[in-house]
Amino acid sequence: MSFSMYSASLPVFRQILNSLLDILEKAERHVETTRIDPNALLQYRLFPDMLPFTRQIQIAADFAKGAGARLAGQDVPSWEDTEKSFAELKLRIKKTLTFLDSLPAHEIEQSAERPITVGSGEKTRHFSGQTYLLHYALPHFFFHATTAYDILRHNGLDIGKKDFIGTIPQ
Repeated sequence: MSFSMYSASLPVFRQILNSLLDILEKAERHVETTRIDPNALLQYRLFPDMLPFTRQIQIAADFAKGAGARLAGQDVPSWEDTEKSFAELKLRIKKTLTFLDSLPAHEIEQSAERPITVGSGEKTRHFSGQTYLLHYALPHFFFHATTAYDILRHNGLDIGKKDFIGTIPQ
């Protein structure tokens, strides 16, 4: 059985991004029913040296679009980090999903040995496509998606593992 770069990337990003959309919907309802200031959650950090919720969502979306673009041999689109509400974060995720849908699956499928470079200067890293996906992009993506989930769960949002995992493709 061969390893599928496509199956290990875009469907995984889509699954978790869609679950984050659902979680953001629940967060919106939560702040409405509890009358919590939305900014209390949007700017919440688990620890002072960690990034706030909004940045966790932005970075998760950025890792999905960046990995998809690089694996497809395309330039990574640059998006401003201007989201200040749950609605704007949902739009960011939807924009990411639309971008992922535009990528050619056959290019991603052939990306295992494609050279991929990230960072600049002293932080430049060189990978093969498969190493980049499995050991760099996916771990970073899951770290930020999980941290966003944890921030909301820590603040009383009624979500669980099923919410994070979302719908598993058949």
